[in-house]
Amino acid sequence: MFRRVLVANRGEIAWRVLRACRTLGIETVAVYSEADRGAPWLRHADETVCIGPARAARSYLDGDSILQAAEQSGCQALHPGYGFLAENARFAARCEQQGLTFIGPGAGAIRRMGDKAEAKRSMAAAGVPTIPGSEGTLAGADAALAEAERIGYPVLLKATAGGGGKGMRRCDSAAVLDRAFAEASLEAGKAFDNPELYLEKFIAGGRHVEFQVLADAFGHAIHLGERECSIQRNHQKLIEESPSPALDERLREELGAQVARAVAGFGYRNAGTVEFLLSPDGEPYFMEMNTRLQVEHPVTELVTGEDIVAHQLRIAALSPLALAQHEVAFAGHAIELRINAEDPERNFEPAPGTIRAFRPPPETLAGGARVRWDSAIETGYRMPPYYDSLIGKLIVHAPDRGAAIDGALEALEALVIEGIATTRELQRRILADDEFRSGAYDVGFLERRKLVNREQP
Repeated sequence: MFRRVLVANRGEIAWRVLRACRTLGIETVAVYSEADRGAPWLRHADETVCIGPARAARSYLDGDSILQAAEQSGCQALHPGYGFLAENARFAARCEQQGLTFIGPGAGAIRRMGDKAEAKRSMAAAGVPTIPGSEGTLAGADAALAEAERIGYPVLLKATAGGGGKGMRRCDSAAVLDRAFAEASLEAGKAFDNPELYLEKFIAGGRHVEFQVLADAFGHAIHLGERECSIQRNHQKLIEESPSPALDERLREELGAQVARAVAGFGYRNAGTVEFLLSPDGEPYFMEMNTRLQVEHPVTELVTGEDIVAHQLRIAALSPLALAQHEVAFAGHAIELRINAEDPERNFEPAPGTIRAFRPPPETLAGGARVRWDSAIETGYRMPPYYDSLIGKLIVHAPDRGAAIDGALEALEALVIEGIATTRELQRRILADDEFRSGAYDVGFLERRKLVNREQP
């Protein structure tokens, strides 16, 4: 096992990785920007290093500063968390060149799966069902029009290097597609330094379901079940749960086995997530693979009892998977609520500022549900305006879905965050909604149920 690991991230995910390292007896080095100087999570590290000014481009995205910090502090490995440099193939390769273990997949796998068109080809070759669409990237608008004519409208233009909905456009006709191609390509180029697009059939009323996988360096891979991630706004997840209300045991076992075979087949290593769009008639289609730890990994940890970050560390240290597929046990139901510093009633306007009062919910609720609060805030902490707006993740585990929803509502009532606007009340409205409680919802839920005032302030 590693003696010392550098955590190249901030906030709740930095705290999460620091905690896992501590359980394995690993010394830690936490990096921070000037805006995060004195932040609560830094107290959990053995050493801290300032890597630059507040702006992410000059700190958490500055590979040179991070690698220098790792070298000077004597680290053998680096954990990127999620976001920032977590899926940067060039940075992963630089870590390896410097003799620093990147705790994640190799640069080749990141590059291969980061190109969504290439990822789709790889999964199709492994027998995983994919959404009908172009075989690879599109040469131009004319190629997109020809492909759309072949598969039929509506279609979806997507950035091959994309994420978070950038470089994505729904097109219901040739006229719309012709205009949207240039817009999407320009947006993708600015966001990802790669303007290439591909095209897929748009599936209305679909559900977003993803499988957690673990793979070691010896060709073994397993899955830890699925997560339902269909409660979204603008392709940004708000609530996740496991297991998915949309999957039966047969489909769960079948898809899980497929994705585990697929990632083992192309030599993937470490944790990853294979994402599917489930059509209204229950047909699953591969969308993309995230080559990193997911924000929503705690719901899987609570239903399986497995520490995914600890598994990441062991795999990166070249230990074989200590868990066979038949040993993975699933119990109960878990729901995660993302509590963001945003004002839903003002078009989700970011709401940085000082938290005047904070109290987490109790770890055990009156009904017996267990609560996990993943966050790194405290009373007096100032949410900076430079980074992601995530304050923390409220995760509730109970014997069944109904009890988990009731427990999440109870935990929300007990959670105190004063001084800034948050998504707490919106989460409460979603949990109380009859359609959500039925389990028969899809990615259009938030728009359809009109639970948010979307007018500009």
